Amino acid sequence: MASHIVGYPRMGPKRELKFALESFWDGKSSAEDLQTVAADLRSSIWKQMAAAGIKYIPSNTFSYYDQVLDTTTMIGAVPPRYNWNGGEIGFDTYFSMARGNASVPAMEMTKWFDTNYHYIVPELGPEVKFTYASHKAVNEYKEAKALGVDTVPVFVGPVSYLLLSKPAKGVEKTFDLLSLLDKILPIYKEVIAELKEAGATWIQFDEATLVKDLEAHQLQAFTKAYADLESACSGLNVLVATYFADIPADAFKTLTTLPGVAGYTFDLVRGEQTLDLIKTSFPSGKYLFAGVVDGRNIWANDLAASLKVLESLEAVVGKDKLVVSTSSSLQHTAVDLVNETKLDDEIKSWLAFAAQKVVEVGALAKALAGQKDEAFFAANAAAQASRKCSPRVTNEAVQKAAAALRGSDHRRATNVSARLDAQQKKLNLPILPTTTIGSFPQTIELRRVRREYKAKKISEEEYIKAIKEEIFKVVQLQEELDIDVLVHGEPERNDMVEYFGEQLSGFAFTANGWVQSYGSRCVKPPIIYGDVSRPKAMTVFWSTMAQEMTKRPMKGMLTGPVTILNWSFVRNDQPRFETCYQIALAIKDEVEDLEKAGITVIQIDEAALREGLPLRKAEHAFYLDWAVHSFRITNVGVQDTTQIHTHMCYSNFNDIIHSIINMDADVITIENSRSDEKLLSVFREGVKYGAGIGPGVYDIHSPRIPSTEEIHDDIDVNYILCYSDGITVVGDGMF
Repeated sequence: MASHIVGYPRMGPKRELKFALESFWDGKSSAEDLQTVAADLRSSIWKQMAAAGIKYIPSNTFSYYDQVLDTTTMIGAVPPRYNWNGGEIGFDTYFSMARGNASVPAMEMTKWFDTNYHYIVPELGPEVKFTYASHKAVNEYKEAKALGVDTVPVFVGPVSYLLLSKPAKGVEKTFDLLSLLDKILPIYKEVIAELKEAGATWIQFDEATLVKDLEAHQLQAFTKAYADLESACSGLNVLVATYFADIPADAFKTLTTLPGVAGYTFDLVRGEQTLDLIKTSFPSGKYLFAGVVDGRNIWANDLAASLKVLESLEAVVGKDKLVVSTSSSLQHTAVDLVNETKLDDEIKSWLAFAAQKVVEVGALAKALAGQKDEAFFAANAAAQASRKCSPRVTNEAVQKAAAALRGSDHRRATNVSARLDAQQKKLNLPILPTTTIGSFPQTIELRRVRREYKAKKISEEEYIKAIKEEIFKVVQLQEELDIDVLVHGEPERNDMVEYFGEQLSGFAFTANGWVQSYGSRCVKPPIIYGDVSRPKAMTVFWSTMAQEMTKRPMKGMLTGPVTILNWSFVRNDQPRFETCYQIALAIKDEVEDLEKAGITVIQIDEAALREGLPLRKAEHAFYLDWAVHSFRITNVGVQDTTQIHTHMCYSNFNDIIHSIINMDADVITIENSRSDEKLLSVFREGVKYGAGIGPGVYDIHSPRIPSTEEIHDDIDVNYILCYSDGITVVGDGMF
């Protein structure tokens, strides 16, 4: 029985690629040094999968920044502002596109489907001259083959690539991106020809947009594309991968009738209804790559349950056509549980990171082939039973409090216009007040102080003194810059989710459970294993300390319940909304304690609200209802004079603007500098929004420093797009 992995994390078990990238960007190491680290990581991944008995091992899933950007470079779709003059695209152009440079901004970055990964959005138009400009895929296939590993080269499929793109600046918004299909397919054919010559026998196209709600002409584009590629792929087995959700019936029919395709990958973790389509409509003679091992969470697979599913599918497609796979790329989970030496044994037994999931896939394939590892399956069954009955998972008081929330919409009693008037009388802010999103740069010294305090190498008094000095510097700087609403800089925090999770019950934490968010940016999501509550205040001490240093308003800085949920590895034994309500009650306690302590402006970040939106429109309303409700729960009890801010970034919010209004925040700040004001265009198009708006004017994730004139112009545009009252000028993202 065969096995397959859709994709694998790139950063390395201890973030080796992150450190190599940042060293290269800082000029401390050479391109050759970076390439050596990358080659070592690729080699170890391929050998690891081969050792686990995986038959279909992916290549070209490694990336120095992003797989969509890799596709953009492969087809030579470089925006003119980067002054690329042809030839093989090197690091200078590649990283300028990803991060910007001293003279031009980066390309837009947005969420990858409903994950916390971000991709670089291609900028396309009718004038783009496509050309084969990066041989990365072929080179990596040859690299693996030289190591004795035959791989399956993986690509972003041509139709999904276009559907994930946007019209370039100056191109009509109505431009049909799919009209470019005939122009990019010749490049794909060139790559395919080189791979065939190099000896490839399988090739994988990721067409994940098939799980979304597509129109008839978009589905027709898939048929057209693969009909066009069919002759070029002759002699190759073509695998088309979908993931992240159920595939709609019309898309399933389109997919399973594509010309020249030998097999299909389906997410059978999030796509439970897809099972019915497979059992009734799967074409004979085709390979089914069954994604039964979760690629997006860290819970150990229920091997017995998965084996039953696989056995039922074997009866449908045949033993020789069934392949055990992951539900999606494993890049969305942590790398290797073996590096977690501080997790207690019970919780650790409930988990599986990417390396362990590879083993699970291999074990399931062997079991189907009659070579079941009884000891491995028995240990897995014991861990599943342990988790179900562990007393640390359930807190009856928390469950009762969350259940009691039903029946109320938890909306503040006074409308936002009246609240803003009351807040202005108290805060006395200028017409265009300024603020920043929250965190200031985390210096090496700051990280050392936190690390030493955690290791008990310095006393609590020494720690508080060091953090207090840093807060004072940040406050002083903001006052010198005449910022109106200050932040304390968050020097005591490691991560905007992990910091809160460490102080909430029901959370566990890893030492090396890093997951790539974008580029070299990694996050270490907490693990929510049980019911959530707040044992004591989390931020009041630091916020009140900072407020005492200034007469200006000092924002209390919190992460909202939906973002904590969406940026954590969430328990899968109860509905997500129940966990979110529990977190909302904990944040509500914190908001009310901040208000009692004299904090008059409180920011509750919901940066991840949009990314949790289901991929199918039919499921949007339910998600938005409980997500927005969770936010309102956090601040329903505050006075009219307490100003509630929220912050969102790197997503398209225009399609959920009415839900954002329904959050009933006093001020919303949004990322705007990378997106050409498109996130504010909804206000120009007639949406009435009575609350304050803070459009970001400075992209702090890019090394480029915008000019004063550019920021001034952006403010003018924002002012026109919105209205004269209620704009707050902010920087994009956190420093």
